[in-house]
Amino acid sequence: MEARLRTQSDITETPADGGWRRPAKDPSLADVFRSVRVPGQGNSWRRLAAFFGPGYMVAVGYMDPGNWATSIAGGSKFGYALLFVALLSNIMAIVLQSLCARLAIGSGRDLAQACRDAYPQWAAFPLWLFAEIAIIATDVAEVIGTAIGLNLLFGIPLEIGVLLTALDVFIVLLLQKLGFRYLEAFIITMLGVIAVCFAVQIAMADPEWGAVIRGFAPTTEILKNPEMLYLALGIIGATVMPHNLYLHSAIVQTRDYGTSTQQKREALKFATIDSTAALSLALLINASILILAAAAFHTAGKTEVVELGEAQSLLHPLLGSAIAPTLFGIALLCCGLNSTVTATLAGQTVMEGFLHIRLAPWLRRLITRSVALLPAAGVTLLYGEAETGKLLILTQVVLSLQLPFAVVPLVQFTASRGKLGELVAPRWLTAMAVVIAVTIVALNAKLVYDYIVG
Repeated sequence: MEARLRTQSDITETPADGGWRRPAKDPSLADVFRSVRVPGQGNSWRRLAAFFGPGYMVAVGYMDPGNWATSIAGGSKFGYALLFVALLSNIMAIVLQSLCARLAIGSGRDLAQACRDAYPQWAAFPLWLFAEIAIIATDVAEVIGTAIGLNLLFGIPLEIGVLLTALDVFIVLLLQKLGFRYLEAFIITMLGVIAVCFAVQIAMADPEWGAVIRGFAPTTEILKNPEMLYLALGIIGATVMPHNLYLHSAIVQTRDYGTSTQQKREALKFATIDSTAALSLALLINASILILAAAAFHTAGKTEVVELGEAQSLLHPLLGSAIAPTLFGIALLCCGLNSTVTATLAGQTVMEGFLHIRLAPWLRRLITRSVALLPAAGVTLLYGEAETGKLLILTQVVLSLQLPFAVVPLVQFTASRGKLGELVAPRWLTAMAVVIAVTIVALNAKLVYDYIVG
């Protein structure tokens, strides 16, 4: 179905436009806006199914190569003890992503549009610039992750693998041409493959399930051990990806959920269920990475495993099966391909939302990927795999620096009745979001400080 452009009635029925400096104009991702039909009457399960998808596209950002590295390091060093931190960080993510859906449905704007319409014009350009830098950093990380996956599976040198990642733009173009549901189906399929890969590897590793369950319980040891605390901060600090906040607030609006307050409340409920279920799957995958590292590396005395390539090479001798490292590489490659789709849409959202500049998706993707390829290819060609790992860490620092410019406006907008009307966030939810935002920003600031001084 072709995207239905926002009509004047859609705009006037958006609540509380008086709370914004400028009225809502263009729809989010106009080529797919309201392109997914939501059944009007009948079984509520069918209406819920219509919202199934955006949350899984967001979940991709919670299992990027940076998350893999921290989970592997945490599991190999401290066994199952940091599983509680993974659970806590996931709860934080669920709350913030639910606010993204609330902002989109309540105001008819994505986060980029909301920043443009709420703040003075002079603030739009630097906010856009920060968001673009974050998206480029995300793209660099996915380039590196995909290149490592190609190297692990096919033995392709990293420098060639980095260049080959430019070809994934054709995957995006094909799926976008077929329709938004096909994009979502691709993402969900890849997530399913990742989940199966780790399920098989964990079965091979045969973890101590009693210790796994105890790992989800809080422990004071995290506070007493500086090294454990640092890894815990890394897991929490890398939880929320800035581009995910822009992305989710845009793709929720691909659903044609109606304009009445009742329809929007139902849409918010279903969108929250979708994102919560998807992020729960992300938790299972992230926890699986940590459990695998604990069962395979920590129990064997390999407590200093931090590189993805090193982790993969150790799986065969430790688990006694040649299929384990292959499954590891497949899962990593699937993560890279998934990130391709979400980074493209996030970049499109940011550029259109802040600047009113619309580019063809292939051109937008080509520009972003070209910028990302330069540092990734340069470092790989000049310094090799070791320095590529350092570049991956640097991308996480860059994302940390941009995070406050996305999280703080999100919490501010969703707490304003003037901006969201009857869909304003309840006070308890706002209070929880404020605590989460302050915590994440503070932890990211500490990680950035440690990176600079260390």
